[in-house]
Amino acid sequence: MLKQLKLLTQTLRGFVFSAIMLVTLVVFLGVTLAASLLYENILTRQAEQTSQTLAEQTFNAMFQVMRQGWTREQLEAFLDATQAAFADSPYEVEIYRGLRVEELYGSVQQPPKDEALEEVFRGEGEQVIRDTNLVRRIYPMQARQECLSCHVNAEAGDVLGVIDIRQDLQSISNEMRRNYIALFVACGFLVFLLAIIITGYVARRIEASTEAFKGQLVKVESVKDFKQLDISGSEFQFAELNEAFSSVNYLVEQLKDVAVDKDILEFEIRLLEKFIITSDIVRDWREFIKDLLIDINTILEAHSLVTVFQVEDEGYELEIFWRHQVSEETRSLFEQVVRQQLEQNSHFHREAPILGIIHHIADPSVEEVASQKSLTLQDIDLQTKSLLLETPKIGGVVGIGVQSDIARDPIRHMVIGSILTTLLNLVGSVKAIYKYTKDLEYYATRDPLTGLYNQRLFRELLGYEIGRSQRHDTTFALLMLDLDNFKNVNDRYGHSFGDQFLQAFARTLEESVRPGDILARYGGDEFVLVLPESGEEQGYNVARRITRNLEKLVLVTPDGNRVRATSSVGIAIYPHHSQNPTDLFVMADNMMYKAKRSGKNAIAVPDDNEVAEVFREVGEKNEMILNALEERRIEPFFQPIVDLKTGEIAIHELLMRIREGDKVISAYEFIEVAENIGVVHRMDYQLIEKAFEQIEAQKYQGQIFINLSPRSLIIGEFIGRVHGLARAHQIDAERVVFELTERETVSNMSLLEKFVLDLKLEGFNFAIDDFGSGFSSYHYIKHFPIDVIKIEGEFIRNMLQDDKYMAFVKSIVTLAQNLGMKTIAEFVEDEAVLQAVKDLGIDYAQGYYVGRPRQELISSDPRMQQLLS
Repeated sequence: MLKQLKLLTQTLRGFVFSAIMLVTLVVFLGVTLAASLLYENILTRQAEQTSQTLAEQTFNAMFQVMRQGWTREQLEAFLDATQAAFADSPYEVEIYRGLRVEELYGSVQQPPKDEALEEVFRGEGEQVIRDTNLVRRIYPMQARQECLSCHVNAEAGDVLGVIDIRQDLQSISNEMRRNYIALFVACGFLVFLLAIIITGYVARRIEASTEAFKGQLVKVESVKDFKQLDISGSEFQFAELNEAFSSVNYLVEQLKDVAVDKDILEFEIRLLEKFIITSDIVRDWREFIKDLLIDINTILEAHSLVTVFQVEDEGYELEIFWRHQVSEETRSLFEQVVRQQLEQNSHFHREAPILGIIHHIADPSVEEVASQKSLTLQDIDLQTKSLLLETPKIGGVVGIGVQSDIARDPIRHMVIGSILTTLLNLVGSVKAIYKYTKDLEYYATRDPLTGLYNQRLFRELLGYEIGRSQRHDTTFALLMLDLDNFKNVNDRYGHSFGDQFLQAFARTLEESVRPGDILARYGGDEFVLVLPESGEEQGYNVARRITRNLEKLVLVTPDGNRVRATSSVGIAIYPHHSQNPTDLFVMADNMMYKAKRSGKNAIAVPDDNEVAEVFREVGEKNEMILNALEERRIEPFFQPIVDLKTGEIAIHELLMRIREGDKVISAYEFIEVAENIGVVHRMDYQLIEKAFEQIEAQKYQGQIFINLSPRSLIIGEFIGRVHGLARAHQIDAERVVFELTERETVSNMSLLEKFVLDLKLEGFNFAIDDFGSGFSSYHYIKHFPIDVIKIEGEFIRNMLQDDKYMAFVKSIVTLAQNLGMKTIAEFVEDEAVLQAVKDLGIDYAQGYYVGRPRQELISSDPRMQQLLS
């Protein structure tokens, strides 16, 4: 019913009809209500007055007769006659005698129990009672002086009796309502006919005008038809409607100036769809722009697209994308226009040159039309729509332009501007990701400070070289080099000079080796060198050459002192000293420390006794690990990680320690040995079990990061055991974050991926440790559901002293934010670095300045809260 009424009021005819009927109904009900209330009030007052008159007349009649002296029979006859007189009237009269009257006649007749009667008999005066349709008056008959002659037991004013008069108004009210209903039906029928007539008249007048207006709109099928639309002469019969459609006409005229074809708008929508940037687009971003130019030509004739990039502070780089092949003359003219636009723009640095202009052809198979070859400089300038920015957008893009005949049209010229804005962001994003990807790929294998290979790549290359030597039955030399007294240089002259010192040392090493040799910075002031197809003699000769070249290296400090560099070198030969990379590295490292112990600036090569001693120490470590595992001396330590937004300790990283008496041994001293003997996963289980017990005991509610090697993760029973431990100690899986590390090469990545996804389904989270230090980090991001990125501590530690480190950190943060991942900065070792990582938008910080590993878990640190507030 309500739906039908709603539909009725949605038409003009129905609305007018409904409005008339509604107003009539409201008026009638209002008048009826007012009249009923007024009439009933009049009836009530009239009934009160009538009952007053009747009561007084009755009493006066009784008094006059009683003055003559009544007998009881005469009194009873009078009362009966009085009641009989009102039998056929709307009035009901009762006369009740009081106690004193009854005593006079020798009998007692009690009136009915009635509170109002009792009040009147008690002398409280006359009572008038109104109850819905009943009016009742109780009139007291008070003794006068003349009455005392007969009623000797009464006094003047006593109530000798009451007259109870009742009038029922129900019949009169019912008759009145019937009359009103009859009147409403008669008037309603007349109003109904009138509403139909008025509605039809109004609707016909308006519908004729709207049909004419609709006929004009139906003819509009394109922007051209719309611009020819004229509704200024439409007449809508009523002044208000004419005024409204006058505003519509004004709006139409305004829209004519901004209307564009739907194909252009559809193109913009398609352009937005291209914001889904894939790896293929990033890799071939120039091909992507060529395709964009071809797409633009589906809706407008565009001859070229130009992009302007800022190359740091060196200058600008222009790339012009032509739709088809053009003449050299046209290219030259176009370059002139672009140069003029850049020179005339105040935002561009005039001293910053245009480094180069590169031309590309989107569709080289088709020659451009002849008219393009004859374009003048003015023609190109007029037909070019450009968008130049004050500051570079993401990716260094500062401008973009399109050269097209349609740019002459002011309306489409404006639309092209909006398209260029979209293209600017799109091309800038693609170029930025391309640039960041290239940087990440480079720094994933390189040390940003020296440009040498980094530790992770060196480990992979060392393993590769062992495999190659095995296949070809050759030997190679491994050299471990450490700068002597570098800590003193760093502490005395500062990190900036220390970095220069390392860079100069790295250049000397590069000059001392062959192009095919593998040179890497292993960490800090340690460097490693692999000499393929070399024996002990060749290794020693190269070490001597490096030592001699270092004698020529002299650096002048900021205070004018001259500093020389010396190095301690340890040498190990494959396969004579070991046949696996870990033991070979241990051998070279021990020899390097032997060279230091001998007075530094020395070279050490192991003899047979020293080889046995080194491996005896390795055997002792094996025994120490196995005993600690058996005796459950694997102990958990927790390093706090602070939330940079709140200052709260929201996370702890779980670290493994072995207790030997009063001594606590750190994991870096035994973890590689444990991995080599295949017990690291058992140590991980024991560590996790003890950590979970402590988490439950301390009621710790934060997250716990667990650093596991890929070998531990692919153990078949791992998922069930860890999940069981978490349930047993009432720890939600989402509070447990496993850190994927790259301590070893994972040969079966698909198997690792399956186990990681299975753990993710159980609710556990994942982080990448030391992100940026190797290729696997990016492989993990691509294949695994990563939640957190822990940025390589080397970059954090040096980013304030080296712009390359800072640029790399910014790239990682941008990448993480775009992928919706949280970031943790490692190696935060002073307040300046803490503030810097917070300013970069990194989410969490970890390092000795935040907190050293400890045996207990904490939830807050007042010092951190004060620093970060």
